[in-house]
Amino acid sequence: MPKPRLILDQHFRQVEELFSPTSYDELGQMCEIVGGQNWRMDRRKLEKALPGATFLVASKPELTSELITTAPNLKATIEVSGAFQAGLDYTACFDRGIEVLSCMPGFMYSVAEMALGMIVAGARGLVSEHENFRRRSENWLADNPLTDFTLYGQKVGFVGYGAIARETHRLLASFAPVVQAYDPWLSENEAGVPLVALEEVMTQNRVVVIAASPTAENEAMISAELVGKIRAGTLVVLISRAHCVDFPAMVAAAKTGQIRFATDVFPDEPILLDDPIRDLRNVILSPHRAAAVPGGRQPIGDMIVDDVRAILEGRPERKLKPANPAHVASLAAAVKPLKMLE
Repeated sequence: MPKPRLILDQHFRQVEELFSPTSYDELGQMCEIVGGQNWRMDRRKLEKALPGATFLVASKPELTSELITTAPNLKATIEVSGAFQAGLDYTACFDRGIEVLSCMPGFMYSVAEMALGMIVAGARGLVSEHENFRRRSENWLADNPLTDFTLYGQKVGFVGYGAIARETHRLLASFAPVVQAYDPWLSENEAGVPLVALEEVMTQNRVVVIAASPTAENEAMISAELVGKIRAGTLVVLISRAHCVDFPAMVAAAKTGQIRFATDVFPDEPILLDDPIRDLRNVILSPHRAAAVPGGRQPIGDMIVDDVRAILEGRPERKLKPANPAHVASLAAAVKPLKMLE
């Protein structure tokens, strides 16, 4: 019996970025892999392979309803960029029973690790004192009660409580934080933590972690007005997308010393060399590299292997994130491609 066909058009991702050698071998044992080169697959070759395909794995799956009709065996599309995007006819997939899966959970370990690092560094003033050392103005044995604090028993709020937020919470567990979250897509039973209004999360916690996926509805939901209400000394960690915040307002709050701001993402990337945020003292800046660590994206490949196997065996459990028909279009409409990846 021939193996099921899997089209692998993962570029801009590299095969080695997504798969360990072991995972890629496992995938090849289960499926006939078409593509899998570290450059974009020729579109004519992809469309020619579709009629016999069971899976499509792509950085940006692009299938019209007409193309979907040419793929009678297709069971799942899997995106590996990190977001549901425009270009796929989601309705046609749902109508046909084709699963639409995202690699988003595969980032949770490396991104949560970065979030934890930013939280610890921000709470204890590690970056600011490092810079003070460089300026010969370090504060020996000095408390800084306005910005520095212990994480033990601290109040921590999450904006968005998906896979990355949950993993960050798990990593923080040894500090016994008091956690609450804002997530309009979850019930409290699903979340497992108290769900409260966005304003409460932003104003009642010493640490706020912004981990919400961008949607058409949540652009700048953390408005300038809401930023102005954040308590003095709050550490705000932005680990998902700048789409969700009024970024200039957040930078202004850091500039005045109202907050300490740590961010891995920016409205336009890469930022300009003369961007004023580069010169602020009260910030921790990372150039969108929370998942950029050797092996940091390979859990995606492990999850692809697990879910391909589960689908072929008829099992319902999934490691990747299934698209929710109620809001996938809203998620796709909010995706902004990174300039360096275009």
